[in-house]
Formats: sequence, C-alpha cells, structure tokens
Amino acid sequence: MATQVAFQGFHKPCAVIPVYNHEQALAQVVHALRAGGWPCVLVDDGSDPGCARVIEQVVAQTASHLLRLPSNQGKGGAVMAGLREAARLGYSHALQVDADGQHDLDNLGDFLADSQAHPQALICGYPRYDASVPKSRLYARYLTHVWVWINSLSLHIRDSMCGFRIYPLTPTLALLDAVTIGKRMDFDTDILVRLSWRNQPMRWLPVRVHYPADGVSHFRLLQDNLLISKMHARLFFGMLWRAPQLLWRRWRG
Repeated sequence: MATQVAFQGFHKPCAVIPVYNHEQALAQVVHALRAGGWPCVLVDDGSDPGCARVIEQVVAQTASHLLRLPSNQGKGGAVMAGLREAARLGYSHALQVDADGQHDLDNLGDFLADSQAHPQALICGYPRYDASVPKSRLYARYLTHVWVWINSLSLHIRDSMCGFRIYPLTPTLALLDAVTIGKRMDFDTDILVRLSWRNQPMRWLPVRVHYPADGVSHFRLLQDNLLISKMHARLFFGMLWRAPQLLWRRWRG
C-alpha cells in the first residue's frame, strides 16, 4: 500500500481524483490513498445523483475535500479544476489518479519518493498491463506514441495517455494559464507534449494497470477519436514553428 506521506516544506502533495459516475471503485481508491496519508481532492464532474451521493459519503468518511462542478467538463476539465483547487488549498504537488480503480496503488511510495527527490520534475507513470487490457486500446496507443514522438521531436515521452502522474503545480498552472488544453480524453497527451515544449523535467516509473470486467468507460469512440486527431494536428503545427528551438535543445543535450 502507499507509503505514508511526509509533508516537508516545499513538497506538500495531495491526490486529485476526477469522478464522473465511477461510484463502484471510488471508495476503495480514496480509502487506499487516505490510508497512505494522502489528502484527497475529489472533483465531481457533473455526476448523476446516485454517484453524487456516493461521493458525499466517501468525502465524509475519509475527511477529503470535494469540488463539485456545475456540469460535466470532461476528464481534462475536471483534472484542471482539481489542480487549481489543490494549489488554492496550499499544496505544491498533485497526484492525478483515476477513480475507476485501474491504477495499482501498491508502488505509490516509489512515486512519492521520486517526487520528493526531484520536486521540479513531473513524475509520470507508464503502464504495465495485465491480461485484462482490451487489445484495441493496447494497439491504438502505439499510433498516439508515434504522433507524440513527432510532435515533441523526442523519444523521451514513454507514454502520454496514462493519467497517473504527480504534477508540480507551479509550472503546470503556468502552462494552464497561458494556453488552452484539451478538456476531455485529449487532455493527458496534450498537456504532456506542451510541458515537453517548455522543457519540463519528466521522470518515468512503471504502474500496473488493470481493466475491471465491469468497469465503466466514458470513452466516446467517434467523438473522442476525432478530438484526439484534432489535437495531434494542432500539436503538429505547433511543433513546426518550435522545431528550431526544440532541435537546438536536443542537440545541446
């Protein structure tokens, strides 16, 4: 289970959990984080009344903080609202973790230790799947990997779609204040490439990922694939005019 969090000066982390009708696994996720000492900021992203009641119960049971959005903003919109709320509450770093129980929290202590040792870095998880992963998702990720390597002019982004990260809030919010980031399933990749353009230090650790047979997916096959395609196109043209600076940076090492 997650290693006990130690709050030391400039490194004060919390967990940000976007929730949209994921009431089945939510309590388990939050209890696991709280058992490890992680303060939790739950973002209710316009959930149905049944899920909203579960969120309120979990918040009361775990002494967590609730941010309730008036309408569904999408995963990215909920995460961004949660990151801003975490900063408002005085935290310096925020762990992004899904509410559906896909991410294995047993090695979260490794993420915390790496973040404490490298507080300026974005600590990113890259997935280690078990047999439950749908093959269509597994193969589709490789297309995004290729586009991310093109749009960042680098191979250093190991996986841009895994939403298990510890963000240093100061540089992350500076980016959010400066540009428009995708609010839905395009968020995880969009923000990572744009932080890469800003030469944000990133470190990579493995995280086991499990897809429950009764898990709830909010991925919209047509709409979200179109959003992701548009995102890659925007990032490609953004890369083109940044290419001289990016290549110079890579050449200098």
